[in-house]
Amino acid sequence: MDYRFEASRKEVSTFTNQEIRDNFLIEKIFHADQIQLTYTIYDRMIIGGAMPVINTLHLPNPEKLRANFFLERRELGIINVGGKGTVTADGEQFTIDKLGAVYVGRGVKEVSFSSESSDNPAQFYLLSSPAHANYPNAKLDREQVSTVVLGSLETSNHRTIYKYIHNEGIQSCQLVMGLTILEPGSVWNTMPAHVHDRRMEAYLYFDVTPGHAVLHLMGETTETKHIWVHNHQAIISPPWSIHSGAGTKNYSFIWGMAGENKDYTDMDFAEISELR
Repeated sequence: MDYRFEASRKEVSTFTNQEIRDNFLIEKIFHADQIQLTYTIYDRMIIGGAMPVINTLHLPNPEKLRANFFLERRELGIINVGGKGTVTADGEQFTIDKLGAVYVGRGVKEVSFSSESSDNPAQFYLLSSPAHANYPNAKLDREQVSTVVLGSLETSNHRTIYKYIHNEGIQSCQLVMGLTILEPGSVWNTMPAHVHDRRMEAYLYFDVTPGHAVLHLMGETTETKHIWVHNHQAIISPPWSIHSGAGTKNYSFIWGMAGENKDYTDMDFAEISELR
């Protein structure tokens, strides 16, 4: 498990591009027949990916957690961005297609991942946050998800937001999780930009067409920085940082948050004219 420490606003304002990438970019989420995990100090979130091709993969218990098992004090959100696969939680099986989700609650001791076909393996994106209460395991297919359509082609941000784990959806202790799909001709996400000082956020960019990329913007509104992000790469976004971007073509991304509350609308917006 990789480990990322926090960086202050003042530090980030002086970072080189490589230092920004080293601190906030996870360059490869999915490895064949491996589980990849990154632990960030921001709200103690763990960001990872499980890609079972031939083998069934078992969620490990990294020594850094000092726990008897991974979910002893944690909860786990999972969204599949690959082929059909199965998540098994203490013997309970949840089979999901692409963009299906599974929530696994605190106290589950054994979690494993498998694919229906090695030719089109599942790619399970994982987000885990600390939890002080138990919530039941749950599955949600894409067709069942609450959606919100925002933006327009005129402003290049016509997009659909899918909410999976949130106050009116799958219940959790503090984890919030969903995804956004941009329509053809639209490239901007999360604009106008905002911050939410009470929650950190993580992004996974997916369905980024080969040969294209997303310019992810971060930092304070008056001291913005950027990272070029490619398919199946993830960003760690501190609570004080904006998290916006524009692609060379339309794309999709999974967003996930943890922190002080689960209120999706708890955002402090910045006017476009304020950005520097």
